[in-house]
Amino acid sequence: MNTVLPVWFEIGSMIVLVAILLVDLLLIIKRPHVPSMREASLWVGFYVLLALVFAGCMFLLGDVQHGTEFLAGWLTEYSLSIDNLFVFVLILGSFKVPTAYQQRALMIGIILALIFRGLFILAGAAIIERFIAVFFVFGAWLIWTAWQQVKPGGHEEQGDGFAVRLAKRFFPFSDHYDGGKLRTTVDGKRMYTPFLLVLISLGATDLLFALDSIPAIFGITQSPFIVFTANVFALMGLRQLYFLLGGLLERLEYLKYGIAAILAFIGVKLILHALHENELPFINGGEHVPVPEINTWFSLGFIVLAMGVATVASVVKVRREARAHGERLHLGAAEPHEERPGDR
Repeated sequence: MNTVLPVWFEIGSMIVLVAILLVDLLLIIKRPHVPSMREASLWVGFYVLLALVFAGCMFLLGDVQHGTEFLAGWLTEYSLSIDNLFVFVLILGSFKVPTAYQQRALMIGIILALIFRGLFILAGAAIIERFIAVFFVFGAWLIWTAWQQVKPGGHEEQGDGFAVRLAKRFFPFSDHYDGGKLRTTVDGKRMYTPFLLVLISLGATDLLFALDSIPAIFGITQSPFIVFTANVFALMGLRQLYFLLGGLLERLEYLKYGIAAILAFIGVKLILHALHENELPFINGGEHVPVPEINTWFSLGFIVLAMGVATVASVVKVRREARAHGERLHLGAAEPHEERPGDR
């Protein structure tokens, strides 16, 4: 797709977005803490507003097609990033990361996710440019991933994965954290802290999620700029969202069905697009297959509907269960647990 966006806007927005992420990371390093509900809400609201302003700029400086593609791509990546965040919750809980340093772990996990997605964006754009039939592969992968989302045990084994077991085999690790440090000294011996294992586990998870998120957004737009910026905006504010939702995140039972519906929908869209642009000789003699194509507006509507229905249904169920048990629905960070000897 030939871009109609000004070059200064593309370059300038990339610089500003990277600068915001760096400032966010520096603030965490300088002052690690658990944000209050008000602070987390303000940050999440700020990043969502920033994404909407950016979309408005794309409508004004580009065209309706660019604006709708960004909105659909951002919402898709945001929903997948929330799923990514849910796995982060499992990892941080598994490694019993001290509450004060969860923000640092989350932010590093987000930076790693951005790096991996950036690399996949470059690779994906290059492959699509030369081999449009890769959309058959992307589509099949997304449909398979959608099934993995809804089948039982879809998020199990998020603690000691292969990468973590490999690290433990070759490097010495202490049993306790030393603040947010990666290395510590135990009885005069230099060792790595469990915090490094957390980062390794987060990085491995980010790599797997990038395999889903990049094909998904390439099913909406083939513009590398829109793909990258949609991913950046989707990752912004995730660490604050973690503390805003707290324990509620893992109780949004129907969220995975909404995400699965989006992935399956985009998978079908990719396969239809591949058929429409078909050049494979063993399909219809190498000629384009006359199949309907799904436009961006329909995609945007489906994504909003799927996430809206899944979120509302989940919250309604949580509230009913809370009332039935006489509980008060809790938003925000979970109370910090007390460290015990033997904790990782």
